[in-house]
Amino acid sequence: MIIREALAQGSADLKYAGIETPGLDASLLLAHVLNTTRAALTARATEQLSEKTCAAFCELIERRAGGECTAYITGKKEFRGLDFLVNKSVLVPRPDTETLVEAALEVLSKINNAEAQRHKEINNPGASSEVLNLSARIKVLDLCTGSGAIAIAIKKEIPILEIYAADISIKALETAKENASRLLPNGKIDFYHGDLFDALKNPFLSSPLIHNVSVPVSEIFSLIVSNPPYIPSGEISSLPAEVQNEPRTALDGGENGLDIIKRIIENAPQYLEKDGVLLLEADPRQMKDISNLLEKHGYDNIQLFNDLSGSQRVIGGRYKK
Repeated sequence: MIIREALAQGSADLKYAGIETPGLDASLLLAHVLNTTRAALTARATEQLSEKTCAAFCELIERRAGGECTAYITGKKEFRGLDFLVNKSVLVPRPDTETLVEAALEVLSKINNAEAQRHKEINNPGASSEVLNLSARIKVLDLCTGSGAIAIAIKKEIPILEIYAADISIKALETAKENASRLLPNGKIDFYHGDLFDALKNPFLSSPLIHNVSVPVSEIFSLIVSNPPYIPSGEISSLPAEVQNEPRTALDGGENGLDIIKRIIENAPQYLEKDGVLLLEADPRQMKDISNLLEKHGYDNIQLFNDLSGSQRVIGGRYKK
């Protein structure tokens, strides 16, 4: 069997199994077996596959048809142009979450410009209006970091930022630290283990080859971001099989999906500097309730950010101290 035929057969099998993107998944799986890229498969379309390769590919197709996520099968997932290691201890990074990164970058730009203007007015009112680069003074916290995708993507865009990331899962943090060491060779992120803000008392120490911190965080943050569990408990059983295989603690947001979000909104002000911003990913159906929660707890300048499908995916507010 040649590559073109294997892809056609694999795609047909996945389509029959009800997989939404059979062609894409088949090509990702065959590229994984051949240790190459999807683009390279086109150039190698008439290449003959060995029996061993065909058997390995068929095994992966069967796993995918059975509801196992492609990313878990291959052990990696692309997010904002970066290849993240993933496993069953972390959520698979999704395109929707890129909206949270974009929103964070927009907010950080505004914070940096405002800080630069204040710095100029205090220290040198007659100076040029050119914006100073004060990003090094801006600190960002990523709660429920999982694979580290959000924190790492932000750090990749603005390396000078101080980034902190926390998660309740030790295995998730191990994955996030491995991703950070792979994808940020010249940068670092400080990781913390625990339940939301309580994690900041507990530096996550693992391999000495990766940057470790030895003291709890006492800083306050310019920006807090989170993709928390926000799926209502009763809806999890109706999700696609591949999503149900992801860690429940990263999915289950309680009866109405807002349990963790409420806790973040209530407690974030203790960790935000004056005019600091909180950004949350959530279900579009939850945005009105989250907006009300933000207003109730003293946030203003509430903004909504749409994902690529045009749905409201991220909500944020500024805390006025």
